Amino acid sequence: MKVGVIGAGVMGKGVAQSLAQSRHNVVLIDVSDEVLDQARTALFTNIRFSGFYNKDTEAEDPETVLSRVEFTTHYDSLSDADFIIENVPEQWDVKKEVYAQLENYCPDSCIYLVNTSCISITKVGSNTRRPDKVIGVHFMNPVPLKPVVEAIQGYHTSETTIEATRSLLHTMGKEAILVQDLPGFVSNRISHLLMNEAAFVVQDQVASPEEVDDIFVKCFGHKMGPLHTADLIGLDTVVHSLDVLYESYQDPKYRVCPLLRKMVDAGLLGAKSGQGFFEHVIL
Repeated sequence: MKVGVIGAGVMGKGVAQSLAQSRHNVVLIDVSDEVLDQARTALFTNIRFSGFYNKDTEAEDPETVLSRVEFTTHYDSLSDADFIIENVPEQWDVKKEVYAQLENYCPDSCIYLVNTSCISITKVGSNTRRPDKVIGVHFMNPVPLKPVVEAIQGYHTSETTIEATRSLLHTMGKEAILVQDLPGFVSNRISHLLMNEAAFVVQDQVASPEEVDDIFVKCFGHKMGPLHTADLIGLDTVVHSLDVLYESYQDPKYRVCPLLRKMVDAGLLGAKSGQGFFEHVIL
């Protein structure tokens, strides 16, 4: 099976790794060779270390896994793709242009998986000639370690597309929980409010980032606090998602915390930049 992965950022690399380790042929596409070179290096490192997290599974040689991934800036290799998993930023103008390109190259049978946390799947489908073959699949980060995804059925998404997507995800060792299409779906409609309010708590000097997260980890038993989660997702992605939610619902509860926007403007994006609410080591 051949799967095109659009976007070689944090999520795209995770999706490509999970697919390649599941023995799928992958075409990883991004806008520059520099980004792709960085992705190749990161993938090799992540694949090499993945054996430490999956000790019950016999690990393949990283070079063998990586040989299943084609790194390219061109869409030509998608002419025989079975699936596309799109992972570009949560900006409609960017996504719209990507789907215009995909429509020029992908076969009619190809199914589009939209890896989005907030943008309407029905809206994406309306910008293609195959709305019945467009489905949302919201992967959680880090992709190779998360066994469940949030799948989103657009207005026109067919049962055939849903079942084909479930089958693909099953080969990747992932279960799909199917929900309906409204901005933010379930996970981000709730979780982003939590992260945003946690940022307000820090901005208002009620508590430090460490104290906020300690309360959620030590009192509520969460594996990770809301601010560590925001850092892992990327503060820029969180802000983009909140902006989409605010625009979609016109509800002030989704207003971005000024501290969050200020940190993004300053380049403090979380794990991807090495500094957010916490310090991170960039691999």
